[in-house]
Amino acid sequence: MSADKDRTIILGRISGVFGVKGWVKVWSFTEPLERLLDYPVWSLRLPGGWEKHEVDAGQRQGKGLVAHLAGCDDRELARRFVQAEIAVPEASMPRLPEGEYYWYQLEGLRVLSQAGSETPILLGVLGHLFETGANDVMVVQPCEGSIDGRERMVPWVDAKVILGVDLGAGEIRVDWDPTF
Repeated sequence: MSADKDRTIILGRISGVFGVKGWVKVWSFTEPLERLLDYPVWSLRLPGGWEKHEVDAGQRQGKGLVAHLAGCDDRELARRFVQAEIAVPEASMPRLPEGEYYWYQLEGLRVLSQAGSETPILLGVLGHLFETGANDVMVVQPCEGSIDGRERMVPWVDAKVILGVDLGAGEIRVDWDPTF
């Protein structure tokens, strides 16, 4: 994968204010949650457009994170950031080992079933993923050319369900019964 130096990836959202000194509550999409704090500058999508803000402090708080943006020193200033999406440059994200993927790389790929057929069957496209604790789950949405108009949930189980990912071809091959 070649990273576009100007492309940003959304890794979280500011969900509220915290305390009276300008801190904000953060919903992090990273694993572990604290990884979002490794990025010293966040691009925030505000109603007027994208703005860059330096993060000068942050920590885990309960099930989420709290962070302080440089220059934001009271609760009222912090309110303007609530609901802002947090993005970082794709080029600053760590490279993953072969066979591992960021979720954003998988979203939109065609999902093809190899189960019970010599010819792969298009189930749809990967809309999004979510965690269940036991394994991640793909939400496969119907698309033009898919077998039917059903949305499917397919577990992400390497080597059993997931047969392969080809980012270049834009597809995920699965061993999944198309009637499920």
